Amino acid sequence: MSAADRIADRVEIAELFARLADLLDECRHDDIATVYHDDIVVRGPNGELRGLGEVTALLKRSQVEGERTQHVHGDVLVRVDGDRAKATANQLVYFYRDGEPPHRTSGLRTACTAVLTPAGWRFSETRITLAWTQGAPRVVPAPGPGDPHE
Repeated sequence: MSAADRIADRVEIAELFARLADLLDECRHDDIATVYHDDIVVRGPNGELRGLGEVTALLKRSQVEGERTQHVHGDVLVRVDGDRAKATANQLVYFYRDGEPPHRTSGLRTACTAVLTPAGWRFSETRITLAWTQGAPRVVPAPGPGDPHE
């Protein structure tokens, strides 16, 4: 693999963080397959999720009417090893309502494994660690009747 190929892989994997932030901030939850592998495993403060269906269901349940988010990633590090990679990033999340300052902010550390698929690089495993939060945390509702993941 040439140096140019290695750099291109690292850029594409780092870009996954920006694409994830965009789709979360725009509430495009059904586009999660553009960032996550079909068999994604997400471990975080709300427990463990397996597969695109569980992740999408949680994102939709977590949405609060009128509340918006802004996700910002920094300190992205990527180590590529063939068709697998390890990537980490710090993440700041701002929760706000249009025209108002944030009413809650969180600092997270994200550690991911990415795999090369025919569609490009995708995260296959993610561990989200809450470092701090300021403001009132919101409890994610439990699955309700009719939710396929109850």
